[in-house]
Amino acid sequence: MADRRTKQASPSKRAPAKAPAKNLGGSGRVQAKRSLAKPDHPASQAPIALEPAQRIDQYLADLGDWRGARLAEIRQLILEANSKVVEDWKWMGSPVWSYQGMFAVANAHKDKVKVTFSHGAQLSDPKGLFNAGLTGNKWRAIDLREGDKLPKTAFKALVREALAYNAQHTVPNSKGSRAVLLEKAPPTRKVTPAKASAKKGSPLPPPSQPVLLAGGNPQIAKADGDAPVQTYIAAMPGWKRDVGRQLDALITRTVPNVRKAVRWNTPFYGAGEQGWFLGFHCVTKYVKVAFFRGTSLSPLPPVESKQKGVRYLHIHEGDAIDAKLVAKWIQQSATLPGWKP
Repeated sequence: MADRRTKQASPSKRAPAKAPAKNLGGSGRVQAKRSLAKPDHPASQAPIALEPAQRIDQYLADLGDWRGARLAEIRQLILEANSKVVEDWKWMGSPVWSYQGMFAVANAHKDKVKVTFSHGAQLSDPKGLFNAGLTGNKWRAIDLREGDKLPKTAFKALVREALAYNAQHTVPNSKGSRAVLLEKAPPTRKVTPAKASAKKGSPLPPPSQPVLLAGGNPQIAKADGDAPVQTYIAAMPGWKRDVGRQLDALITRTVPNVRKAVRWNTPFYGAGEQGWFLGFHCVTKYVKVAFFRGTSLSPLPPVESKQKGVRYLHIHEGDAIDAKLVAKWIQQSATLPGWKP
């Protein structure tokens, strides 16, 4: 009779043990180590049901550095070129734009922002903006690094040339496209009656109430001063509103002449002309506070970032804010050269 005893797997064939979760300190919460992907896309709490424009809003906010500012500029220039441009979110995290077919896609990489024109080889590009993919017979790209200048007039002219090309040729949309037509350039989106009726059981907010984006983050137009910051805080949902009020009061008390503004649906705080030293916005389960020179602070804010120099503080529901420690970080941050988009 054959031996039916169960054979044990040799140690060499056993599944490797999972690495222990990494403790980021501060609140004592344990977070799993995340893998890095290229292009560089920050982690997002966005649910699958979000519309493409909302995903892009959150993507730009989560980048939190010069790349987010540059992509927001590119996005606005594209949408200003023609109000009928269709915006989409494809390939696990890429903003895509179409007009009678796809014509451009943009990505943030570790050291650059790339905007690719699908049929760039067919465009005249009189100002010579294309600097990548120049040997191919189809696409062309513009690679922009920190500090590079983008000629706005020339870029919009290039976008219009791409739209004209699509209008004269049969150009497919990206496969599985879920596009949303923007009537105006961001950050304000107009919801048509047809779109509203398609979402039964989801009444639209009154005009005076800001739209909540991914993670309950309020959509507030770009503006300077205390008023837009207070509008943002008042629109923060539930317990997050109290966190926003506490943070704003603590920052104002610690840096009396603090400069305030809203950029990319995020309150920003700066000291004079030194640039921004802090910003915060809503994520699904917490409020993310970004110290743009966090790696220069002592002690370090508890959560590390993929972005150079940045550290985070995550405030969850029920967390008690250590006002003394946070004020110390704010005071240190205000004396350092800030972030300038």
